[in-house]
Amino acid sequence: MHPTHQQNSSSHHPAVILKQKLNSPMGKLSQKPFLHSNQNFPPNWNHPPSSRYMKLSSGKYARFANGTGVCTMGDTSVMVTAVAKPKQTPGASFMPLVVDYRLKSAASGRIPTNFMRREGGPSEKEILSARLIDRSVRTLFPAEFKTETQLVCNMLAMDAVYSPDILAINAASMALSLSDIPWNGPIGAVRLGLYDGEIIVNPTRRELQTSQLDLVVTAAKHNLVVMLEGKGNVVLMQDLLKAIKQGTREAQFIITEIEKLQRIFGREKRVVDSPLEIDQEVYEAVNSLAEMRLREVFRDGKHDKLSRDHAVNDIRSDVVDRVWSSYPSLEPSIISDIFNKTCRSIFRELIFEENQRCDGRNYDELRDISCQVDLYKPLHGSALFQRGQTQVFCTVSLDSQESALKLDTVSALETGLKAKNFMLHYEFPPYATGEVGRMGPAGRRELGHGALAERGLLPTLPSDFPFTVRLTSEVLESNGSSSMATVCGGSLALMDAGVPVLAPAAGVAIGLVTKCENNDTKHLQDYKILTDILGIEDYMGDMDMKVAGTRRGFTAIQADLKIPGIPLKVVMESLQKATDAKATILDIMSQTIREHRKQKKDCWPVTEKMTVEPHMRIRLIGPSGINLKRIYLETGTQITAEDETTFSLFSPSQEAMDEAKEIIDGLMTKERIPDLEFGGIYTATITELRDTGVMVTLYPSMPPALLHNSQLDQRKVAHPSALNLEVGQEIQVKYFGRDPVSGFMRLSRKVLQGPATAMVKSFNTAQAEE
Repeated sequence: MHPTHQQNSSSHHPAVILKQKLNSPMGKLSQKPFLHSNQNFPPNWNHPPSSRYMKLSSGKYARFANGTGVCTMGDTSVMVTAVAKPKQTPGASFMPLVVDYRLKSAASGRIPTNFMRREGGPSEKEILSARLIDRSVRTLFPAEFKTETQLVCNMLAMDAVYSPDILAINAASMALSLSDIPWNGPIGAVRLGLYDGEIIVNPTRRELQTSQLDLVVTAAKHNLVVMLEGKGNVVLMQDLLKAIKQGTREAQFIITEIEKLQRIFGREKRVVDSPLEIDQEVYEAVNSLAEMRLREVFRDGKHDKLSRDHAVNDIRSDVVDRVWSSYPSLEPSIISDIFNKTCRSIFRELIFEENQRCDGRNYDELRDISCQVDLYKPLHGSALFQRGQTQVFCTVSLDSQESALKLDTVSALETGLKAKNFMLHYEFPPYATGEVGRMGPAGRRELGHGALAERGLLPTLPSDFPFTVRLTSEVLESNGSSSMATVCGGSLALMDAGVPVLAPAAGVAIGLVTKCENNDTKHLQDYKILTDILGIEDYMGDMDMKVAGTRRGFTAIQADLKIPGIPLKVVMESLQKATDAKATILDIMSQTIREHRKQKKDCWPVTEKMTVEPHMRIRLIGPSGINLKRIYLETGTQITAEDETTFSLFSPSQEAMDEAKEIIDGLMTKERIPDLEFGGIYTATITELRDTGVMVTLYPSMPPALLHNSQLDQRKVAHPSALNLEVGQEIQVKYFGRDPVSGFMRLSRKVLQGPATAMVKSFNTAQAEE
């Protein structure tokens, strides 16, 4: 967007429409982009009968921002603004990038249900979407650009058909491309589905519900993959590779159209502040003092995480002190930065030179793995998974369906789910890395890692499991890939809890170290793919690809890059390495537990279904549900009505279930009810006096029935007390069956009174009138 165009009217702002032609209702889609101005859109572009359009526009909204992009598909529209501070914060060592993504209730025509009726804090879904956008754009910022930047994703409208997170990524790409913020984009993002072996591009919400795959692919020019994230219902490798290839190709259409607008309307990029010029002698001094010592540390496979970190820190302190004594005009932090770059360079060079890694493993070798299950008796299921120096403790809790997580209205509108009966909660306390830090609610990183592990395990759970499952994973030690260790430990704990998983699942992290000139990752000079990476290999490397699945296929994937994209060839090789490693891990896990536990534990909860005849429901429930509350308080058993005749029972143990059944049997025992003859005369006992009549019972176990004032006497009675009736008094009544509509007894006392009573009534009435 050129500055002069910001002041123009809305009819002149640029727009791109990407047309997606739909070959069949669930068939393969192909994108055909073309450029339009706002004045000559197709007349039915909002609701095409057999096509889909993605519209990218700018220049109408938020013109004070450095760049603005609006992406629309169907009736879902997202605006993203990009703003960077005018100048870099002095002393900044990294680029603070903040992505704010909010699903606003107003955008879907809803009112928030909280007390204040205002938009609340970010939900888990919003945080995960913000991380998705962050990981898509972060790697394309120049390394020298360290100015605080903010992307705000504003939901303008949401139709519950198309996912707004994909639109937000493309809108962010356009906003950054048209702005003056230095950024090596654009990028394009698409969501891929899979149905009957056919790939669906940007599927609708309903299509996703029946899709075997939900994969987001972000790509840069030249078919370079920038970010992958997705889940699958045990997707075969060939289908996953086909989806990644097609998603990368489709993203090129979006990139091409954004580049057209960038050439015409894009603002000139800022000049990145040149780093402080440092005498070459300083670099040589740091390198001469550190190289040999660092090589010795990184070659020593006996080091573990702590000892290696301590050795590198000791070298850093010594080198900084000695170089600073020779160059006192330099800040120690600058010398430390030079040391860090030297350290990273030496670490990466050794991987290519030595053909092995810093812990002595070869490129494809896994760390030592050990597994344990059934650690503590009170736990429904538990497991301890150790891979190298990464250790996770997983527990499973089973509860009733009433404990399912109820989603907020907007999240339910986007995902199509009203409740979740499987939850994975991931915890990363500071002691896991030997540090002192904050303890409290889960942060953004913990939510992201937990969601990834949850996606990896969810497809293995049965759809008809009668319990709500909560899986917790506490990282006790961390030296790389704790989220994939959570998948392994979580699968073991689920099987230990007796959950009939369809197949065990495992996860592994794949790393990458590359060689290229001028950050040109399209033409890699050399690269090494690392299986089961350490924490230092993640930090010093170029990729962290986490892959989870069963022996048959993939259930979750997430690839984060530190370089501006990698070729498809490298992606394919990495997935093959992950497949081989996953099979080996599953073999090791099977030595501990091969399938779900069939012998019940004493602590396991139980659930049953019970059928109750309609006229007996009141006996079970009681007035205002008092019987159900009593059973829950006395035994812990929850009774939930599924329909008019079926109830589900959940008990924390078999003993509690047996106790609850005894109470229910007592409530439901059928007492002998005498057969009442139509027109028969019976002795009734008065149990209560009311304004409208008296409540009577014809036999001891009978619920009280109303004898109305109009049937008490042949005279008009305003209140039963006028006849001197009392509680406990016995009177004669005649039975006329039950009302066919209400089912209440029809009783009468006045029909038993003779004509003389009527004569007396008339005589007394005449006297009263005189």
